[in-house]
Formats: sequence, structure tokens, C-alpha cells
Amino acid sequence: LCMTCLRLVYPETGTIPPTENSIEANLGQVLCETGQLIEAQAALRHALLLKPDHAEGHNNFGILLGKTGRHAHAEAAFKNALALNANYPAAHNNLGNLLAGLGRFAEAKPCFVRALELKPDYVDARFNLSLLLLATGRYAEAWPNYEARYSPNMSDRKMVVPGFSYPQWQGEPLAGKSLVLLPEQGFGDCIQFTRYIPLLKGCGPSRISVVCDPVLGALLETVDGVDDVITDSGSVPEHDYWTFPLSLPMHFGTTVDTIPGSLPYVHAAPARLEYWRNELPAEGLRIGLVWKGRGTHGNDRNRSLRDISDLAPLWSVPGLTFVSLQHGQGDESRQASAGQPLVELGGKIKDFADTAAIVAQLDLTICVDTAIAHVAGALGKPCWVLLPAFGCDWRWLQDRTDSPWYPGAVSLFRQSRFGDWRETIEDVATALRIWAATARSRC
Repeated sequence: LCMTCLRLVYPETGTIPPTENSIEANLGQVLCETGQLIEAQAALRHALLLKPDHAEGHNNFGILLGKTGRHAHAEAAFKNALALNANYPAAHNNLGNLLAGLGRFAEAKPCFVRALELKPDYVDARFNLSLLLLATGRYAEAWPNYEARYSPNMSDRKMVVPGFSYPQWQGEPLAGKSLVLLPEQGFGDCIQFTRYIPLLKGCGPSRISVVCDPVLGALLETVDGVDDVITDSGSVPEHDYWTFPLSLPMHFGTTVDTIPGSLPYVHAAPARLEYWRNELPAEGLRIGLVWKGRGTHGNDRNRSLRDISDLAPLWSVPGLTFVSLQHGQGDESRQASAGQPLVELGGKIKDFADTAAIVAQLDLTICVDTAIAHVAGALGKPCWVLLPAFGCDWRWLQDRTDSPWYPGAVSLFRQSRFGDWRETIEDVATALRIWAATARSRC
């Protein structure tokens, strides 16, 4: 395959590095999986030069292109893999995953279905199908498939089923029984799904315990129905049952219309409120800001802003005091904008109980899709969440500007162009100007 032909297959992806060495396709795959994307690109291109009819090579190149945001080229790569091998489950799954990330759900679903037809025990495809069903509001179909997330056969396994002597709860009667909820996924997930604990308590258990990271402990102690909070996952006492929190919607038959939406279900402790009251500015409408999530998140390159300067259009709204709740960005916060005061609290926050005490005293929080959105939502406090165009999380559904998970509290601002936040933030600035005028008129 000559360089010109390769450019026709994958237009505008650059030149092929000249090399005489034989680089196998699996080297490129390993480099891609370990984040060495430049080296992986060279290896995978060379592998395709050596063997242009290798379906796996095209599939692996598609994965790399997707990771670097070249979506159209990735789509072409997966389709080339399928043209060479129509019965390739991984290529069907990867194409479906890409199309779902682009919001092309109607095209993505048949890819997952076909992958499962070819390989019924393909848990990655089942999990990705569940995310698509959740994103499109088809919760009844989604939840059973979503259980695939903790299968030991998941390729990117992040959860491990505990080796307890007692069983996983599968909906059995809980009257007089004890149940422990184990941590899974991110901090925001833990906060979002503790809303089910009051429902569990209504089933008559003798005790409900919650295992969580220490930074969540004090906040989750405020949830109605929690008897014990355990922050040492190695010291979980005997219970009758255990469960993952994100399995609870399945057991309660949750649909979009039956989401437990009573707010607030977490609370700020009085002593924390008093402490942070003295740290907050005394005048003006107080707006909390978070512009980045944790860098380890799989979609962080799309969900997070580049830096705080992206929010500069907000500075034009008069009468506001901005408060940075961003962790690890102290210097950046202080240099937000010439002449734009910013109260830096992120570096002082020790845990989510501190975060809750601050957010409870703000007039509004504006953030990217990260845990603080769930803190604000669970408190029933106004929060505006900026959502990426690519890989938007399933819980925010499609096209909505509100969230049934946090009714009346969370508003959604969606990115209109992949990788470009400018128009979205201008929309936020316009909305902020209207909101501020209304808020001042109520004072």
C-alpha cells in the first residue's frame, strides 16, 4: 500500500514515518493502551503498510484515531475493518461506541446488537448497549444490561466483586436484614445514587451501611436512612447482603418518570456552614466555578475546559463575585483575568462535606460534568453544568436543558461543536446576565 493510497483511506492523518523495521500491529495496540499515542500511530501505520488487508490493524488504528479526537477518520477505520471482516465483533462494538459518543444513537445501536449476535457473551458490547439505552431514556431495558459493568470479563475492568461470605442483594425482602452498599465508579456516582437509601430503609432492614472513600464519609452520614458509614474498605463487618449503588435503580424498576427526585437528600453540617461562612465574600451574588474534572476520567479531554480563561465571557456580567472551588489550580485561579477578582477556596477544601457547606451558601454553581454537580444537585442548590458534545454522560439524557435526577436544581448547557466551548460559554454568559438581573430584583 503506497503512501498516496493510505492517505485516501485515512485522509489528512499526516505522513508515514520512514522505517525499515518490521513493527507488528500488537506493538501499536500496546502503545495505544499505555497512552503513547505518537509512537502507537507510527507503529500502527507501519503495520498497515505491511499488511493492508489486516482487519485487526484497521480496528486498532480506529481506536487510536478515536482517542486523538479524529472521529471521521476513526469511523472510516472501523468500517474498513468490517469491510475486510464483517463478522468482527470488536470492530462492530468499537464503531458503535464511536457513533454513540457522537450522539448518533440510531446508527450505534445496530452495531452493539450485531456484536452480541456474533458473540453473545461479549460483555463490553452489552455494557456499551446499556449506556446507549440509558442515554436515550430506555431505562427498563438498560438496567439489566448495565450489570455487565462489573463482569470479570470486561476488558477495561474497574470494579471487582467482593469475596464476602454473604450474597449480593438481588431484590430479596430486606425486613430485619442488614445491607451494605459498596463504592463504585466516581465520587459523583456515589453521591447521586445514595438517593435510594431512604427507599431501601422503607423496606425494613435492620441496618444499612455505606462503604465509601474518606472524602465522602462526613457528607454521606447526613443521608436519611444511613446507619453506618465505613471509610476503611478492608474492615467491613458481616451483613446479610451487599450491593453496588448503581444496581439499585434496576431493583426499584426506575424509569425516567420514577426517578427518586426528592431534594435535598444530603445536607451541610452546621459547624461546616459556620466555618465556611467566614471564608466566603460578604457581598454580591456568589458564583462557584469548577472548570476541570479529574484527569483520569475516560472522557476528561472532552468534558473539561482548557483552563479558567475559557470562562472569561462570564466576567462581563456585573455585580457577581466568583469563587473558585477547583482543586489543584490555585495559581491558575489567582491569575484568572486582569482586574477580575476570584476568591480561591479550592485548595482549602478537605472533603465533600466542606464542598457541601460552601455550595449551600452560594447563589449558583457553574461547573463541568464532575462530582460537584452532584453535590449541588443533591443539596437542591442551583447548578449549571457544561456538557461536552462528544461522550456526554448517559445520566444527562439527550437534548434536555434540565435533569430529572435533580429537578429544579440543575440546568444543562450543551456544547454545540465538538471541542469548542466558546458558543456554549457565551450562552452561559447571556443566561447569567438574565439570572443576575432577576436575582437582584428579588433582593
